Amino acid sequence: MSDNLPRPRSAIYLLPNAFTTANLFAGFYAVVQAMSGRFEVAAIAIFVAMVLDAMDGRVARLTNTQSAFGEQYDSMSDMVSFGIAPALVMYEYQLQGLGRWGWIAAFIYVAGAALRLARFNTNIGVVDSRFFQGLPSPAAAALVAGFVWLSVDNRIPAYESLAWLAFILTVYAGISMISNAPFFSGKSLALEKKLSPQNIMLVLVLVFAFVSSDPPIVLFLLFIVYGLSGWIVWYFRWRRAQKLHDSRRESRSGETFDASAKAESGSMQSAAGTTNAGQPVSTPRSEPHLGEPSPEAKPKDWFKKEE
Repeated sequence: MSDNLPRPRSAIYLLPNAFTTANLFAGFYAVVQAMSGRFEVAAIAIFVAMVLDAMDGRVARLTNTQSAFGEQYDSMSDMVSFGIAPALVMYEYQLQGLGRWGWIAAFIYVAGAALRLARFNTNIGVVDSRFFQGLPSPAAAALVAGFVWLSVDNRIPAYESLAWLAFILTVYAGISMISNAPFFSGKSLALEKKLSPQNIMLVLVLVFAFVSSDPPIVLFLLFIVYGLSGWIVWYFRWRRAQKLHDSRRESRSGETFDASAKAESGSMQSAAGTTNAGQPVSTPRSEPHLGEPSPEAKPKDWFKKEE
């Protein structure tokens, strides 16, 4: 009976994996071009890998062809395109002149990308889907590739200060990937549900026109802002948690003070009752009315006979 069931076409399963393979090829191509000294082409190849990486998941969801194999294959491709490739491109471009500090920075980035991808695979369905836990590896790769593309396109001289700036940016991207800073994922927008296909195309055209005005500057600035946004969100969350903690601590201290005051007043009353125990209770002496003299103060009647 199982032979009569319709089997899914293998071509459909190959479609998302074809995008993943193209993503892997773009990362490998970036490494080859960096070794040949063509750093601008290498940076562009990393951005192409980003576009392909965004497409393979959407194609798999649209065609309902998600699989465990595709998830693992996508992670391996991301490790090459967004882990090894950006680190080697930056090392060949600027970090090589820093000696051991250069390859240490490149290794920090590669290790951060590997840990980031491993944590992402194990935390699927656990963390809040509205935010990424740590900087996503494609965004970190865009920071590095955007820096290279911007420097080459504007012919910035390769001074030592530029090499140390590349060092700081590479280490920052590597550490941000393994941090707990929340970076907006964009999944909560759901533009395909809120906007019509015509409006979505209009938004894409506007974005494309904005980026094409000056791709190196626009892309690098966009990802710089995104790379800092997670830390800004983390800071405001920390401040909110601190204020909430302080308010709770003040309310608890106030409750403790009221309880201690009540206990102290109760102990004083009990102590007063113990001291007066066994002693006769003295009734207050009634004061005479102001208009009437007291019996002791009445004058004696000398004319009355004493019996």
